[in-house]
Amino acid sequence: MDYTAAAKQLRGSIAPVVTPFTDNYSIDFDAMTSLINWHIDQGSHGISVTGTTGEPSSLTYEERTRVMAHAAKTVAGRVPFVPGTGSVNHEETLNLTKMAQEIGADAAMVIVPYYNKPSQHALYNHFKAVAASVDIPIIIYNIPGRTAVNLHVDTLARLNEDCPNIIGVKESNKDFEHINRVLLKCGPEFNLYSGIELLCYPMLAIGGAGHISATANVMPEKVAELYDAWVAGDTDRARSLHYELMPLNDVLFQDTNPAPLKAALGMMGKIAPVLRPPMALPTTALQKDIANVLKNYTTIENETISS
Repeated sequence: MDYTAAAKQLRGSIAPVVTPFTDNYSIDFDAMTSLINWHIDQGSHGISVTGTTGEPSSLTYEERTRVMAHAAKTVAGRVPFVPGTGSVNHEETLNLTKMAQEIGADAAMVIVPYYNKPSQHALYNHFKAVAASVDIPIIIYNIPGRTAVNLHVDTLARLNEDCPNIIGVKESNKDFEHINRVLLKCGPEFNLYSGIELLCYPMLAIGGAGHISATANVMPEKVAELYDAWVAGDTDRARSLHYELMPLNDVLFQDTNPAPLKAALGMMGKIAPVLRPPMALPTTALQKDIANVLKNYTTIENETISS
């Protein structure tokens, strides 16, 4: 595979779609189909599932495979499809990444293993083995706030040099100095994606490839337009969208993602506002704040606050 050409296709707003549940906590595949079609219609440049926003830790292994397969079938090649295949378990990560290739994914997004805090040497070995197991692009997902370990820039640069199919990284990292050094060490062709909503615009300014932003679940057209405006050279419009989206970004992260997001999507009539325990919807007060902010962006079909 020509990984350089593949990387060029994996740019823009790749929407990390939520996993909808019914009131009895089963996966709502009909709602998932509707969400994916809506995202594509609204201009999202790619679709991702079973990343942080997709609550993978609340899914069984078998459920993750079903979500991935259903999403691949729904996307049907209309835009790039990038499922999250990482896990705390090495063998499970290998199997899910191989499955991504089997179902025709354009790339796999593999999170830094969480909870067990591997060393940089161990992370190198883990990602090298994952990359060697498939012939599709790999996007590493670095989110130290969730994983309790940060993938160092030197480790990432070594992986980029040794593994041709490691073509990018999603940096959910508030250390902007670290983020700048990613492109310094890995080169301008390396795909750098923002996973921090307030850094989507700044990352484009330093050479980023786009963003994988939870806010795209609520306002897919504007999150995609931010990228489109930047690429078109309309920096004024891109900057304006950055600030326009800021109040929404702020309220959606007043509680752990995707709890506020699912409350918002419930108000918009897109899904049932359900998370699997131990996750739960935000407090009544925060849901009221979310509703008030949403009214400035979109039509709310249901202002009922869920318990």
